[in-house]
Amino acid sequence: MQNEVEQSRGIRALGALALALVAGCAEAAAPAAPAARPVEVGIIKVNPEAVTLHQELPGRTSAHRIAQVRARVDGIVLARRFEEGAEVEAGQPLFSIDPKPYQAALASAEASLARAEAAVASRRLLAQRYTELLADKAVSQQEYDDAIASERSAQADVAAAKAAVDAARINLGYTRVTAPISGRIGRSEVTEGAFVQQSQATLLATIQQLDPIYVDVTQSSAQMLELKRRLERGELQRSGEGATVKLALEDGSEYPHEGTLQFSDVTVSPTTGSITLRAVFPNPERTLLPGMFVRAHLEEGTRPDALLVPQLAVQRDAQGNASVLVVAEDGQVQTRAVKAARAVGDRWLVTEGLSAGDAVVVEGLQKVRPGAVVTTTPVEHGAQAALTPAR
Repeated sequence: MQNEVEQSRGIRALGALALALVAGCAEAAAPAAPAARPVEVGIIKVNPEAVTLHQELPGRTSAHRIAQVRARVDGIVLARRFEEGAEVEAGQPLFSIDPKPYQAALASAEASLARAEAAVASRRLLAQRYTELLADKAVSQQEYDDAIASERSAQADVAAAKAAVDAARINLGYTRVTAPISGRIGRSEVTEGAFVQQSQATLLATIQQLDPIYVDVTQSSAQMLELKRRLERGELQRSGEGATVKLALEDGSEYPHEGTLQFSDVTVSPTTGSITLRAVFPNPERTLLPGMFVRAHLEEGTRPDALLVPQLAVQRDAQGNASVLVVAEDGQVQTRAVKAARAVGDRWLVTEGLSAGDAVVVEGLQKVRPGAVVTTTPVEHGAQAALTPAR
């Protein structure tokens, strides 16, 4: 019995030894696990390029020319000869004021002129006669001098009468009120039968010239000084004779016509610390109306050596600090703090932190961390444009 137990134990030991040998052989025969392959990322090489920079400023539109049509004589308005809100031409009749009192005044002035001219003719003949008599000593020198003075006085009366005729004719002309400029006329301020007065310069209507049209924008004096310093340092270069301006309308759409900067005010507002810039825009479709709020994109100048990276490549922390991932020459990913405070289209303008030739990661950002070794694939310019910008 004891021999059987010992024999059973020996068999179990041999079985365990065999299993161990089989497992060891299997482990020896299993191949080693392959090493992890480097992650592939898309990069762009940052190269300097010339970029025209713009700044967005708030502004309002104003008419190119404004004319207030006012009464220049007293009288009753007989007729309105225009359609409210229509385009009028310079010289076009707008109102008719009762002309009868002024026609009578003109006739009276013309009669006074005729009387004065008749007196001149009589006194001129008298002066000529006295000239002949003075030579024969038939009249005294005093009588001759009085005749000459009388003729000159009559000539002065003629001049005064002619001036009175001109004044009466001008006043008669003012009864026919015409448009001083071409443009769009607003609503009529008076109706037929209204009494208008010269002394109060009664407002009749207002005409505004809308093509071209002005856009007045405001810029802080601090921005103006910073722009001036950048131009002096050579960071920006003026790109032409006059800066071009583009507009965004109140609904966010882009105005189809470009304008030009006309002038900059010479006074800083003491309440807002800003200056006014005026641009002029063509307005053939009359899309822009006086008083509209717009956003003006004003050309600052050209930066000849700008470094631009896609917005998707720039990451920001909770404090707003910007950084990008850069691939070094040995393939290792590094974090680079950058200064990117300005967007140019769908890219950021980087002013600090990058150098020409740096490889910036633009694809595969979620798959890598600083310190990892990666393989790189250049991203073409067209593919960069297709990247979705970060919001």
